[in-house]
Amino acid sequence: MYRIILLLSAGLLAGNFAHAQTPEEAAAPLTLPAALALAEGGNATLSAARHELAAQGGALQQARALPNPELQTVLEDTRRATRSTTVQLNQLIELGGKRGARAAVAQRGEDLAHAGLALQQADTRAAVTSAFVDVLAAQEGLRLADSAQALAARASDITARRVTAGKASPVEETRARVAEASVRLELNLARSTLASARKRLAALWGNAAPRFTVAEGRLETLPQLPPGSELAARLEQAPAVRQARSALAQRQAMLDVEQRRATPDVTVSIGMKRSEELGRNQAIIGLTLPLPLFDRNAGNKLDALRRSDKASDELAAARIAVQTDVAAASERLATARLDVESLRQDILPGAQSAYDAASKGFEFGKFAFLDVLDAQRTLLQAKNQYLRALTEAQHAAAEIERLLGTPAPL
Repeated sequence: MYRIILLLSAGLLAGNFAHAQTPEEAAAPLTLPAALALAEGGNATLSAARHELAAQGGALQQARALPNPELQTVLEDTRRATRSTTVQLNQLIELGGKRGARAAVAQRGEDLAHAGLALQQADTRAAVTSAFVDVLAAQEGLRLADSAQALAARASDITARRVTAGKASPVEETRARVAEASVRLELNLARSTLASARKRLAALWGNAAPRFTVAEGRLETLPQLPPGSELAARLEQAPAVRQARSALAQRQAMLDVEQRRATPDVTVSIGMKRSEELGRNQAIIGLTLPLPLFDRNAGNKLDALRRSDKASDELAAARIAVQTDVAAASERLATARLDVESLRQDILPGAQSAYDAASKGFEFGKFAFLDVLDAQRTLLQAKNQYLRALTEAQHAAAEIERLLGTPAPL
């Protein structure tokens, strides 16, 4: 028997462990839709919000239940000849629509849990999108660091050949080697940044060790700035506003419950009394009605009223906060788009052209190595600015979609 119990316990534990396992992505390229699906199924905060919604369903079921009857037995006198035994059934009858009001509170609580789940889903989608963008940016940053190392190595080789030919000072070769070593440090930092970004992304679906090989997406596809009229129309359906509106509705339902408690409930009793001394049974019918002389529920009504006022103010504050945050994110997106276009059309081509000319001129002895180093630094700086502007645009778009409650495209 003991072995059977141990085996059953082990089986239950194994089943619970298997159920608690988090989803793992395949060891293959990862797309944004796949990352969003993984987070939808494995994010612990989302799971907690779903449990809260399920719990509110239980609270609604309980709020609709009728009060249980009571069975009461009273024994008078211990002597058998003169003993009286009373058995009666007491049933509380709620008046004033209290049960319906209580069920309305539970229903509003379920609506609030729905709104909370929608808010958490929007937050999770935005977090996954931003983390995915960070991985794409880190991958591109590593590619730029590799390119910079190749440029630095090429400059070092050219300088070494010129020094060997007696056309350049050994000091310039030292500078080239120092610049190449500095670029290697940047390459190590880029690798570390990519590793951290991958872990942050995988952690959103509960995976501490990312298995995907590479994130696939087009960072250069700039998100469009939604028109102002569209933003204004979607503000009322923003998850934070919906949550605040549901909280206000719940508080108003609670106030209704407290106001309905002013109507006393009655308890109806019906039973039978057996008198051994008289040798007969007597029917009992009773009615219990509380007298609201001392407790008129005034404190609870005042508390519910003020909390309803508080929820109303919080709804107004949520509207203002969402509107302000959406405006700020829209401004960030518009500025980033302008920066990207300027860098793409003017700065990057000019920096590339200047570096090509300086590199070729140095190779033929027309420019000093400092000119090449300066042109290389300018080119790398422009590429990094371009990468930051692309990342900022994607982050701003993800923030807008988080606030308005729809998934951010990439």
